[in-house]
Amino acid sequence: MKLASLLLSVVLLTSTYAAVVVLEDGLEIHTLQSESRDYNDDYDDEDDHGNKTFDITLFHVNDVHAHLDHFRSSGTNCTDPTLGCYGGYASIKATIDYLRPQKENSLFLNIGDEFQGTLYFSYYGGEKIAETINQLGFDAFVLGNHEFDRGDDHLAQFLKNLTFPTVCANIQSNNTDLMEHIQPFRVFEEYDLAVIGVTTETTPGISSPGPGTKFLNSTETMQETIDFIRKEKLAKRIVAMTHIGYEEDKKLAQNTKGLYLIIGGHSHTPLGNFTGAQGPYPTIEKNLDGEEVFVVTAYRWGEYLGALDVSFDKKGRIVKYTGAPIHMINTTAVDAKLEAQIREWAIPFIEYSRQVVGKTNVLLDQSICQQGECNIGDAVSDAVLWYRGTNTDAAITNSGGYRASIDAGDITLEQVLTTMPFGNAVVDLTFTGGDLWKSFEGIASKVSQFNGRIVTSFVQVSKNIKFKYNPAAAVGSRLIELSINGKPLSASDTTTYKISTWDFLANGGDNFWPKQTGFVTLDTQDDVFVAYLKQSGPLAGQLDGRISTV
Repeated sequence: MKLASLLLSVVLLTSTYAAVVVLEDGLEIHTLQSESRDYNDDYDDEDDHGNKTFDITLFHVNDVHAHLDHFRSSGTNCTDPTLGCYGGYASIKATIDYLRPQKENSLFLNIGDEFQGTLYFSYYGGEKIAETINQLGFDAFVLGNHEFDRGDDHLAQFLKNLTFPTVCANIQSNNTDLMEHIQPFRVFEEYDLAVIGVTTETTPGISSPGPGTKFLNSTETMQETIDFIRKEKLAKRIVAMTHIGYEEDKKLAQNTKGLYLIIGGHSHTPLGNFTGAQGPYPTIEKNLDGEEVFVVTAYRWGEYLGALDVSFDKKGRIVKYTGAPIHMINTTAVDAKLEAQIREWAIPFIEYSRQVVGKTNVLLDQSICQQGECNIGDAVSDAVLWYRGTNTDAAITNSGGYRASIDAGDITLEQVLTTMPFGNAVVDLTFTGGDLWKSFEGIASKVSQFNGRIVTSFVQVSKNIKFKYNPAAAVGSRLIELSINGKPLSASDTTTYKISTWDFLANGGDNFWPKQTGFVTLDTQDDVFVAYLKQSGPLAGQLDGRISTV
C-alpha cells in the first residue's frame, strides 16, 4: 500500500485540529483533537545566528507489553474486529510511514516495556519483539522495568539484536554483556539534540534484574547528565525518555533545570482530551527556574501513537507546540507485510491458547485493581485459597500481577495467560498477625513499615480476609481493620498464620514484606486458576467488600 498518495480528507480547525486520513481501501488514520500554543511573545524565536526556531516532531509509544497484534479493550486477542479492536504494530507502522515523510525533522522514540503481556513474549521471549520493532524505524529505546523479567542475559541478547540505540543513564551493572548495549544518552547531531534515558528505581522490586544491577536516583542522574551535556556543549536541545511513571515525570520536571520536554511511560496514563484521559497532552509543569516543562505519554499496549510538534528557541526551550495522540482503531491503516508476519508467528500457539477453560457471567475488570478490590483479584485469590485448602489460612496476591481484563462469556487459556503472564508460582509463607498488620499498613500507606521503602502495588485478598483502611489518614496510621476468618489481627498479635501467595511477593517483590526464605514453589498461577475455573462453574464476579475504605 503506497500511503504517500492516499490522503483524501483532512479537517483543519482554528486553534486546534482534528484529522482523518482516509486510505484507498477505506482504512483510516485518526488524529485526536490537538492542543496548540505559541509562546513567541514570551521567548526568543531566533538562535544566536539569527535563525528561526528549530521545529521537530516527536513520535512515541510506551508500554506495548508484547501486544504485537491488534487486541480487544480488555487486552485479549482480537478475534472479531466488529467488537472493537485497537493497537497493533502493523497499524503503527502504516501510520508512522505515512506521517514521517511529511516532517522535515522527526524522531520516533520507544519508552520501554516491550516485554511481558501476551503469548508473543511468553512463547518467543524477546525474539519476535525485536524483529518487529526493528521494522518500525525507532531512533532510540529506553529500558522499561519489564525488560528485566527474564534476567540480564536475556535482555542483553535482546538489545544486541536491536538496530537502534538503547539509552538509560541511571543503570549500573556488573553484567558487561548488558552494559555493552546501553548508553546514558544519545546525541542526534543533525538536530543538535540529545535524548537521555532513565528507568524506574523500583525495578529490582518489581522485576528480575541480576543482583549486580542497580538503578540510581532518576532525578539526580537526569540533572547530572543535563549539566554534563550543557557543560560539554554536546547538544543545545535535550529530551528526556523516562520509564518512571506520569506522577514521577511531573516531579522530575519540577525538580530539575535545563530540561523542557519529558516523554514518559510506565504508569499507563492516558493523556489527551478524550473520555478517560487523566491529564492534558502535553501536561505542563514549572521547573526550578520557573520555566515550563512539557510532559507527554501515550497510554499503553500501542493503542495510541504519541505525536508532538515542538519549536525550540536558541536556549532549547519550547516556544510553540501542537500535538495529540493518534488512536489505533479498527479502521486504521495497516502495513500488510508486517501484519502477515505477526499473524504467522501466532500459529504455533493459537490452537492451544483458544481452549475454553471456564466461564464468567460478567467482565472481570483489571482496570480498577490498583485502586481497590477488583473481581479478577477476588477470583484468583479465592482460587489460590481453594488450591491450598486446609494447608493455608488465607491468600494474598498483588494487583500488579493482573495485566488484562477478561470479557464476559467463555474464558480461554489465552485470556488467562494474558491476564497473568508472569508464570509466578504459589508458595506458602508463615507470618505473625503483627507482621501481617505491618504489611497491610504498608500497603495502605504505600510505604513499607518494615524498611521505609515504597510499596509498588496494591493488594488483592481471598474471601476470608477483611481489610479496611483510611486513605486520608497519616502514613503509618491508615489501617483500620484486618481480620482472617473473622478473627481480628493487631500490631502486637503473635499468632502465626500460613499465607499462600506468589513467589514474586515472597522474594520481596512490590515490597509487601521483607524477602522470605525457605519456601517451596508449587503450581503456577495460571494452572491454579484454570483448575479452579473447571470446578467452580461460571464466575458471578460480584465484589463482596473484602477490601474497603472509610
